[in-house]
Amino acid sequence: MIAFLGQGRMGVPMARRLVDAGHEVTTWRRADGPVTAAVEGAELVITMLSDPAAVREVLTAARQGLRPGTTVVEMSTIGPEAVRELRALLPPSVNLVDAPVLGSVGPAADGTLTVLAGGDVSGCREVLSVFGQVRELGPLGAGAAMKIAVMSALVPAQVLLAETFAYGEAHGVDRDALADVLGATPLGALAERLRTPAAQTRYSLGHAAKDLALGAWQDATLATAARARLQEAEAAGLGGHDLTAIATHLAGPVNGAAVHRAVPLNLATIPATNGAYSHATRVGDMLYVSGQAAFDERGQVVGETMEEQAEHVFQVIARILEDQGATFEDVAFIRTYLTDMEDRFAYRDVRRRYLTGTPPASTTVEVSKLFMPGLRLEVDLIVALPHR
Repeated sequence: MIAFLGQGRMGVPMARRLVDAGHEVTTWRRADGPVTAAVEGAELVITMLSDPAAVREVLTAARQGLRPGTTVVEMSTIGPEAVRELRALLPPSVNLVDAPVLGSVGPAADGTLTVLAGGDVSGCREVLSVFGQVRELGPLGAGAAMKIAVMSALVPAQVLLAETFAYGEAHGVDRDALADVLGATPLGALAERLRTPAAQTRYSLGHAAKDLALGAWQDATLATAARARLQEAEAAGLGGHDLTAIATHLAGPVNGAAVHRAVPLNLATIPATNGAYSHATRVGDMLYVSGQAAFDERGQVVGETMEEQAEHVFQVIARILEDQGATFEDVAFIRTYLTDMEDRFAYRDVRRRYLTGTPPASTTVEVSKLFMPGLRLEVDLIVALPHR
């Protein structure tokens, strides 16, 4: 039996292909309840989730249900460092393969993806071939590294072309004529994608920004500049749109629209706000994170104990930091509101698992109540982001 964890834009058609190929498949999404029930008895567990924090959270919850000899195939885009963390997280008796894919929703439905596999695929090669061509790239982590390397070229190239179209529009160049001329160059295929931005999301702009964050390194100047452009578009509400929407977005600033120094950020990978605030705001190389509390996508309080609520809060914070290419080591200041100061020791124990080493500047205060009954804490932060 195959357990497929994640039923988003890519997960649904991929799981359907497995069923059509005759495999017994159990699918799981967060609304289905505990993930341990989904993986119980599975010989193969596939994860196709939004980001490293989501994969880590789901597999942490699932590992108690994994039987010895199970193979976990991680097919999300999370980078080689996160793959190594997963190997340390999972029991030694559980096999791990990293196998992110190249291709979007259409190829996922057609079985024409390119699977970039790292690790020993002998136990899952036949299953992976259902999704498309399998390229065996070497040891564990090789597939994840290859995916980030490829996207670090493809995504900035599309942002560059979006700027090219914006420049052309500002200077009276016919858009179709420009696309035709570019079509005769090595950039032709990508230029055709941006000729008319896609109405249907194939590869979201938000995921493209996340992928560039995973590949961030000091000398990646072009990718860093492209990611800044994508973050501006995210702040304008385009995170869920197709990446090609960057062309529409960039047409505005070139024609004189204001570019704001304070960029509000709202992530699709954590529970939405009530509309009265944003998850965080980026100003230059500083990130101001709004108070985070333990509630889920339905607005329900998560957990009853301080340990449970604090763990949820720090998982949410981890996703915000990862989205901006930061870690807990970049936290400059943390402020915590507790409804009962007697809970500070249980809170401290959870916090120490995330904030290791020398702690940042910190304030902890007791308040009479928080904005939702049942909440025990709220945490806000100031973060020094890696230099762009």
